Amino acid sequence: MTQATQSQQRGIQLSEAALRQVKSLRDKHGQDLCLRVGVRQGGCSGMSYMMDFEEYGQINPQDEVFDYDGFKIVCDRKSLLYLYGLMLDYSDAMIGGGFQFTNPNASQTCGCGKSFGV
Repeated sequence: MTQATQSQQRGIQLSEAALRQVKSLRDKHGQDLCLRVGVRQGGCSGMSYMMDFEEYGQINPQDEVFDYDGFKIVCDRKSLLYLYGLMLDYSDAMIGGGFQFTNPNASQTCGCGKSFGV
């Protein structure tokens, strides 16, 4: 079994605000976790974004791993086909705040910003 690919070129971009937020959320779990980002069928526009924390032991050899100063983002290769170049940002604005996905591969995005079509 081979190691998960450690990518120096970041196919998933993370803003400083998003990095601070995911690190803060991870710290509340009290464990050293990575962030898995991916897509699944569904949502208003056909595909929806998914992200959740998981233990490092759950990383598959086929996953792409992006390192942000020790914090790791993991994405399966099939999802990465739809997410390559994605910018994950975070805003704490009262209206429209939260995580925002800017996906250069999306041909359409729903109003909530959590689903897209290609």
